[in-house]
Amino acid sequence: MRVAEQNRERPRIVVMGGGTGLSVMLRGLKEMPLDITAIVTVADDGGSSGILRSELQMPPPGDIRNVLTALADVEPLMSEVLRYRFSSGSGLAGHSLGNLILAAMTDISGDFVTAVRELNRLFAVRGRVLPAAGEAVVLSAEMEDGTIVTGESKIPEAGLRIKRVFLEPSEVEPLPEAVAAIEEADAILIGPGSLYTSILPNLLVPKLAEAVMASEAIKIFVCNVMTQPGETDGYTVSDHLQAVYNHIGKHLFDYVIVNSGDIPPQVQDKYAEKGAKPVELDYDEVTNLGYKVIADTLVLFRTYLRHDADKLSHHIYQLVQDWILRKR
Repeated sequence: MRVAEQNRERPRIVVMGGGTGLSVMLRGLKEMPLDITAIVTVADDGGSSGILRSELQMPPPGDIRNVLTALADVEPLMSEVLRYRFSSGSGLAGHSLGNLILAAMTDISGDFVTAVRELNRLFAVRGRVLPAAGEAVVLSAEMEDGTIVTGESKIPEAGLRIKRVFLEPSEVEPLPEAVAAIEEADAILIGPGSLYTSILPNLLVPKLAEAVMASEAIKIFVCNVMTQPGETDGYTVSDHLQAVYNHIGKHLFDYVIVNSGDIPPQVQDKYAEKGAKPVELDYDEVTNLGYKVIADTLVLFRTYLRHDADKLSHHIYQLVQDWILRKR
């Protein structure tokens, strides 16, 4: 049986977001029998991505590169090479090799979207990685005191409580392939990742949000384990969901997956030094809002807290399988 035919028999799942959390989860999901499409934000303007975005007038490559690497079917050494970040060298310091490859491919192919398509093939990606739009967007935030902060990287640094975020241009066009993937999906998975600067920028692309709302797929939100300083200080699980509702105007999700496992005090202390705390599961509030909760011990700690990609992926796969069986 050809690969294309095998993939058609697999549940089709669209994963939306950006940042490290999304990449960690995808490393687990790619081991499951799923047909994965990852739709990734193009709002990043910090670090290596911001420099390449500014100097080469291209969409930021960082989140795309992370997801391509996570889904790539290559040797571990090659993944490490793609993630390698130069620590010295005039003009090279701070850049990751993967970002530079994506920039080079953009120059060779003539546009960013074609470059991403070619790297999907070159890295033997298990699934597809698509930018949310073919052009870079500027993310701004209106703070609760009325202040406007422009720039994805500057929003968490403002030290103010966020009221809402918005894109410029507001009517940015999504990739047609991204809309089609959502329309054909059996499941739509959003998160984990920075709520205001990685997750919501995808949902602020009008036609993407409309496609998600119109879809009959199961919709799952994976909540962050820890609050993010400058973005979600003091947020509970229901606060995360309410923020999405406030921007979209609809209860988007059927299920919420959250960590209910204990985080060792010494780990909490380490994160508290930077202003981060465990996201509280306010179970009654979440269920009263109409969401179904899947709670489990879903964290691992090495240098940083990360989702347990294997356990998380099994929960997601089981939810998708059950949903498909109920629809038949």
